[in-house]
Amino acid sequence: MPEAVIRRRYTEVADVYIQMFGTTAHVDPEDLGFLDRNLGSCDGTVLDAGCGPGHLTAHLTELGLTARGIDLVPQFIEHARASWPAGDFAVSSLRTLDVPDGALSGILAWYSLIHCDPSELAAVFDEFRRTMSHDGRVVVGFFEGVQVEPFDHKVTTAFRWPVEEMSRMLSVAGFVEVDRLRRAGTDRTRPHAALAARAR
Repeated sequence: MPEAVIRRRYTEVADVYIQMFGTTAHVDPEDLGFLDRNLGSCDGTVLDAGCGPGHLTAHLTELGLTARGIDLVPQFIEHARASWPAGDFAVSSLRTLDVPDGALSGILAWYSLIHCDPSELAAVFDEFRRTMSHDGRVVVGFFEGVQVEPFDHKVTTAFRWPVEEMSRMLSVAGFVEVDRLRRAGTDRTRPHAALAARAR
């Protein structure tokens, strides 16, 4: 999915999205625990890649981490800066990170890769690995499915991934899975999965 399309579609719904998802009160406590467990001990900069309204970047900062949030959508970054003035937020792409090699100790990609075409994801993970220090951690949250397939997300086309295939993609890029979380779908929510992996 071209980034220009993603930016335009999220810009169109930015106010509603912020209202619905813009605080940690809208995040499952189990998910927050997963982030805390796998990123909480990072001793360098953690990048929230695709930070949206910035609430998870702020959460990481509250854990005592040096966290930075980036997103394609200027309205999200404006909201994040207004809500957390001491935070570090910028409009930027997660596909080409403006970060030196090995500069990050962690990356959070929480539902920010769901609009990437499967053919694009390997390059994104390669870019994550380029910027990651040895033993750095990456955490990816995504919609789970029995196969890689597109579906009609309310904003724009998104993709489901089997957990094992997402883990394999991370492995190919130079990461080793260290933790996973899965939650079955309900009549209101889609099946969810999260993986944490260490840079080898």
